[in-house]
Amino acid sequence: MSGGVDSSVAAGLLIEAGHEVVGATLKLWGGTSDSGCCSVSDVDDARRVAQILGIDHHIFNYTEEFDRHVVAPFVAAHVAGASPNPCIECNRHIKFDLLFERAQRLGFDAVATGHHAQVLARDGVHYLLRGADEKKDQSYVLGYLNEAQLSMLLLPIGAMHKDAVRNEAERLGLRTWNKPDSQDVCFIEASKGRESFLGQRIEFTPAKIVDKVTGEVLGETSAAELMTVGQRRGVLPGRDGAKRYVARVDISQRRIDVGRLEDILVDCIDLDETSVSFAHDRLVDGTKVLAQWSAHGSAQRATVRHDRRWWLDLESPARPVAPGQSVVFYRVDEPTIVEGAAIVSAA
Repeated sequence: MSGGVDSSVAAGLLIEAGHEVVGATLKLWGGTSDSGCCSVSDVDDARRVAQILGIDHHIFNYTEEFDRHVVAPFVAAHVAGASPNPCIECNRHIKFDLLFERAQRLGFDAVATGHHAQVLARDGVHYLLRGADEKKDQSYVLGYLNEAQLSMLLLPIGAMHKDAVRNEAERLGLRTWNKPDSQDVCFIEASKGRESFLGQRIEFTPAKIVDKVTGEVLGETSAAELMTVGQRRGVLPGRDGAKRYVARVDISQRRIDVGRLEDILVDCIDLDETSVSFAHDRLVDGTKVLAQWSAHGSAQRATVRHDRRWWLDLESPARPVAPGQSVVFYRVDEPTIVEGAAIVSAA
């Protein structure tokens, strides 16, 4: 129970369905937070909702594990010029690993969350599906779940649209019924931002911004670690007046390569071999998939390739994907079903 409307309604619906429910809120970030799901007010909201529903409520402290598996790798990735997704890493290592293990140890039959995704049981196999609300679908951030985890997972609001979730919360008399959705990384204060967070932990590297085609130096940045492959904001246009996008971040060479959109398009995405994960059977070389590399982006047709390394061949050229981001694979014939996920590596 994060203190948001989705997990609040998930708990309420499970109680009405006859389940014996216990609420658990994870204390993850030990520092200051004014966003996400780690603030003091969020914990208070979760506790108050549990009181209204008449269920026990516990707080599980995973601050050390969160720092080790999420925060420290987040900082290290930026030092290396990558752009990680901390929410996915939190799901992988904390919510659907440590929490699941604890739930099993305590004798619970299942873990339920308020994610907008669905679990389908078919012929004894459990599949992760997109949520019914396309605008709120969270299957992307759950792309690393495997059969064992899916078999123990309940997603009570996955078949609902957000408006229906809020209506249910109001019907149940929950204080979170009109609470805004959290949008930011929970351990980064929204009022200060990523630059302030990283600036307290690393020394930024100045770098030249260079046109990858002409070699022209277009400007400089005082913090190469804050530049992301694919970004346009903050990048000056070339002499031709055309917009420039980041094509490559090279911290060691203190260089940011940029180019016009048509100059930076790619037709393949390299994957970190150690990160490739499949929900069920391992995908073989040549498997067609729908690949999605951002939480609310559209899936693109691609072919999984594996020959001493993993990569994706894209059916159509696309903007480059930042190293550190995750790519989630969906079935071509059943595009709501998740097949697996991997982290993008540097080319």
